[in-house]
Amino acid sequence: MSTSTKNFTAPSNSEAAPPRRTGSVTSLAKKRLTNRWATLAALVIAAMWTIPTLGLLVSSVRPAQEVRTTGWWTIFQNWGFTTDNYSAVLQAGNSQLNLAGSFINSIAITLPATIFPLVIATMAAYAFAWMKFPGRNILFILVFALQIVPIQMALVPLLRLFARGELFSYPVIGAFGSAGYAQVWIAHTIFALPLAIFLLHNFLAEIPTEIIEAARVDGASHGQIFFRIALPLTAPAIAAFSIFQFLWVWNDLLVALIFADGAVAPITKLLAEITGSRGQDWHLLTAGAFVAMIVPLAVFFALQRYFVRGLMAGSAKG
Repeated sequence: MSTSTKNFTAPSNSEAAPPRRTGSVTSLAKKRLTNRWATLAALVIAAMWTIPTLGLLVSSVRPAQEVRTTGWWTIFQNWGFTTDNYSAVLQAGNSQLNLAGSFINSIAITLPATIFPLVIATMAAYAFAWMKFPGRNILFILVFALQIVPIQMALVPLLRLFARGELFSYPVIGAFGSAGYAQVWIAHTIFALPLAIFLLHNFLAEIPTEIIEAARVDGASHGQIFFRIALPLTAPAIAAFSIFQFLWVWNDLLVALIFADGAVAPITKLLAEITGSRGQDWHLLTAGAFVAMIVPLAVFFALQRYFVRGLMAGSAKG
């Protein structure tokens, strides 16, 4: 038996196959965003965001008279540094509250107001993503539509609800209602739930169906799937939203003005009071702003890697 071989010739240029793409969409976007012009634009934007903060820092250590009469950029012409602004802020307050007390109130308000919506939203997002029940799609659309409702429209109904005291008749809520924290927690939780459910639902829905089906075949219940599969895979998204919620609640003034009165007022409300009736105490506001920035900066830098990972999760698939 003889074997014959066929000689193949390379196709000519006119018959050559079309060139293949050597880079993916992700690498192409990365290449465009890491060139010198993109870097220059990022530096310009960073400088524009940093200059106002630098001005606040300089103003916080200048004498009150210099702050009122000259700009912070004239610091080298009108030389003078003082810590009196910080001393005055730390001692500022009224008979019910001082800066240290308002600082503790901000922590007592922010931590539960971050945890409560995350716990509720994570379970609701899993239910919308992986549990089938009548009216699921319609209910999810209604939850999504709540994001466009302005917060100001809900303040009066909430005030009426709190004034009747129906919610505080429950033992768990009533235990904190006398301290005044419960109504602030409830308000922040209500306002945060629509966005939290929507974002976490998108991350949970991207979990491969094969993983969920394999767990169900092995006899896992929805509770086991939620705690052992869904939560670990959604941890970056949860961390990213928790930072957003923490910063939003910590810097909030509108809800604090309405629901946090007297001895439970947060630091933002106290800063609004010490600036004066016409904002004449600008030097105190700049010092108080940097005191209030300590906790948000610590939280952001401690969870920065989770924040970036949560924003990038699901943005590109390789």
